[in-house]
Amino acid sequence: MPPRPVVQQGQTLRVWQRKALMEYLRGKREDFLAVATPGAGKTTFALRVALELFGDGTIDNLTVVTPTEHLKNQWAQAAARVGIDLDAGFRNSDVHAAADFHGTVVTYAQVGIAPAVHKRRTVTRRTLVVLDEIHHAGDSKSWGDGVKAAFEPAVRRLMLTGTPFRSDDNPIPFVEYERGSDGIARSRSDTVYGYSEALRDGVVRPVIFLAYSGETRWRTSAGDELAARLGEPMTQDLIAQAWRTALDPTGDWMQQVLRAADARLQKLRADGMPDAGGLVIASDQQSARAYAKVLSELTGEKAVVVLSDDVGASGRIAAFSASSERWMVAVRMVSEGVDIPRLAVGVYATSASTPLFFAQAIGRFVRARKPGETATVFVPSVPHLLELASELEAQRNHVLGERKAKEGFDDDEVERANREEKASGELEKSFEALSATAELDQVIFDGATFGLPAQTGTAEEEEYLGLPGLLTPDQVSVLLTKRQAEQAAAQQRRAPATAQAAPEIPLQPRTAGERRIVLRRQLNTLVAAHHHRTGLPHGKIHAELRRLCGGPPSAQATIEQLEERIATIQTL
Repeated sequence: MPPRPVVQQGQTLRVWQRKALMEYLRGKREDFLAVATPGAGKTTFALRVALELFGDGTIDNLTVVTPTEHLKNQWAQAAARVGIDLDAGFRNSDVHAAADFHGTVVTYAQVGIAPAVHKRRTVTRRTLVVLDEIHHAGDSKSWGDGVKAAFEPAVRRLMLTGTPFRSDDNPIPFVEYERGSDGIARSRSDTVYGYSEALRDGVVRPVIFLAYSGETRWRTSAGDELAARLGEPMTQDLIAQAWRTALDPTGDWMQQVLRAADARLQKLRADGMPDAGGLVIASDQQSARAYAKVLSELTGEKAVVVLSDDVGASGRIAAFSASSERWMVAVRMVSEGVDIPRLAVGVYATSASTPLFFAQAIGRFVRARKPGETATVFVPSVPHLLELASELEAQRNHVLGERKAKEGFDDDEVERANREEKASGELEKSFEALSATAELDQVIFDGATFGLPAQTGTAEEEEYLGLPGLLTPDQVSVLLTKRQAEQAAAQQRRAPATAQAAPEIPLQPRTAGERRIVLRRQLNTLVAAHHHRTGLPHGKIHAELRRLCGGPPSAQATIEQLEERIATIQTL
């Protein structure tokens, strides 16, 4: 048995970690759920808890459970840095861990396959079990049952997650649920450190979302050609088809968005983040390889491709993290828990859109290394994604027994949309993407939307791609407001002179889309003015307007909803 690890000098904690540690040590509860936004330092907190429990004799063994094989190595390396030796190579067939380790790191899949093996190890030694990204224990009945059977005898259980919610009713083992006055059971957390708090403390980066719309065309196997503008109101099936057409690697939309994303990456590298990296999150392996080829042609540098079933994937992630290479393309594997702090630009090129997946994916870009670093994520202008981007700061609990509406489109839904089309009668089994062009639709930051539509490759788009790389959250808001005002003024200067030469002729009514743009701009101006008067963040002001008036974020709000919010904020 190796010597007990102890807290070493110089192992400092962030403020939230110190508070959470005090709460943990004071309560001495068997089960403790810590919710902290991705990038906040959950691993550091958990290892400090383990050191304290090793030190006072509460435990003599540590078991860490993770979602993926790659994270096993990541945990073992982090533990080694504080003097805890964990066996990341433990296999179920080993039955017992080697005596020169303080514990093991295993996956939920390992536990689900052979819970008796892990129960035996838990019973024979006083064990702290750290369940990383605990929501995964609800992924399948075998995983949940296995975790419960294996670790019920543990002396202590510490659950970690950045996203405690799930889109289903599968209860999460060892998580306590409280029934509210509405009769609905919600998960209870023992400590919570959200994105908005972390942003205020400078622990995470502010995230700027650039949403791209555009015209899409595709052909069904019946020979019918359909066209739709990404981001416009339409049926879910048509949105799914337009979305998939935009993500087609051979179309102009992806090439234009990847070109814009690389331009943004180069700007960050030139403005204080010389090693900034980019990540494209793809829906499938075929698309991932195709996107990597496009990036290689655009940049002249080979993009790193990471596929979950490839031997050596973990090694490629580690090598990319330590290098200064520009781009990585991955399918899901890099969407959760993987620590690559230099990632600063993302392209969300996947059809997955549950709140859980989106939050974990965006979490790859928020890890701050020094003050002023920002992150930029390029997303399709799809209503559900825009809502998730607008509500990045929202804190959600896992809810049991509540009737849930289907949220966005996951890969199964998009595949289903290839076989059925409720919008126009019959959609045949597949479709052929014909064309798709990209246009910058809007910029989303801190719950507010900025900007007017701009064609790719224009000076208007460049104004947003060229935002300085090092900015505080307040500076981002001020600069986006200024860019929007300059863009609107430039459009007015370009308006035909005849529009002012004949004022007696009534102006033609604006289209609904143009009216929404004008109203969104007016609302953002009023929100910015209220921010300067009160000091409240833009996101909190928008949230209060939604509470008072109802409706979705301003990116999806109707004309009537925008008008009501404008009238309301003028009375605040």
